[in-house]
Amino acid sequence: MQHPGFFQNVGPFSLSHICEHLNLDLAGQADQEIKDVRALGEAGPEHIAYFNDRKLLKTFAASKAGVCICTEKFKEKAPEGMIILLSENPQEEFIKLLAMFYPEATRTQTTRSSDAMIDPSAVIEDNVEIEPGVVIGKEAHIGRGTRLSAGSVIGYRCTIGRDCYIGPNAVITHTLIGNQVTIHTGVAIGQDGFGYMMGSTGHKKVPQIGRVIIQDNVEIGANTTIDRGALADTIIGEGTKIDNLVQIGHNVQIGCHAIIVSQTGLSGSTKLGNFVVMGGQTGTVSHIEIGEGAQVAATSAVNKDIPPNVQYGGVPAKPIHQWFKEIVAVEKLAEGKIKHLKK
Repeated sequence: MQHPGFFQNVGPFSLSHICEHLNLDLAGQADQEIKDVRALGEAGPEHIAYFNDRKLLKTFAASKAGVCICTEKFKEKAPEGMIILLSENPQEEFIKLLAMFYPEATRTQTTRSSDAMIDPSAVIEDNVEIEPGVVIGKEAHIGRGTRLSAGSVIGYRCTIGRDCYIGPNAVITHTLIGNQVTIHTGVAIGQDGFGYMMGSTGHKKVPQIGRVIIQDNVEIGANTTIDRGALADTIIGEGTKIDNLVQIGHNVQIGCHAIIVSQTGLSGSTKLGNFVVMGGQTGTVSHIEIGEGAQVAATSAVNKDIPPNVQYGGVPAKPIHQWFKEIVAVEKLAEGKIKHLKK
């Protein structure tokens, strides 16, 4: 038997209804029924797909999709009989379609259970879903519509906003979380930062009395860790997206809508501006600032401030064009193509 999948398709929809939902002009059979959304190569006559990548021209030309969203410049490349919906941004329209056909797909499914340990002083708003093994500590506050997956722990006085999702075995302490935040499996937030005073007789632990503040619409990937502040708070700005296996140290401040890719490590008191992008396996030293809109290439090490709206890469990180030139020069040197280096 074919697996039914994990999310319910609420279609079908008529093509006219889809066009109305997407605010696109209809050029075809208004009463045509669309059963599902599919990739170009998998779609059939009852499906809708999208196309915006020239690399997939052959797939587009051979596609059997009944309807496809594409830009004006690719319209003439469509196979005969395919209905074309024109859009300046087909991928964005397709995202809307996915949400239309699968409205629950943005939220991992949970089950309801009374098998949880909830302190009597905790405040649980309406329509909160709590799975088996959840622990909710003293004076915690869980907002309306939030879902807590199996084994998750919400610590003393923590606040979780409304319509959040907390994944299995996530542990949240010393943290205030906004609305519509998604926290995936195994995330640890609010543990004390790595703060010690070194001495001849050993290392004395510095008490960490700050918090973690996570603003609205943040997403945090599986097994990521975020330390609470030492004195000031660790802050994750609105709309920021953090991948799996990221380490964020104490007092780090991340602006709004930043992207932090897997295996990145941000040392204590690093500051990231709005819309900063940190590629995979990047790292920073402590007490530096990366300006708004800056991008750091994968596997780079940042040891000084980076100005806004630039691209850096390398170890240590430097302007990306300089880094590329150095790579080429080293390759030529290794191949014996450079005999004399200019000072």
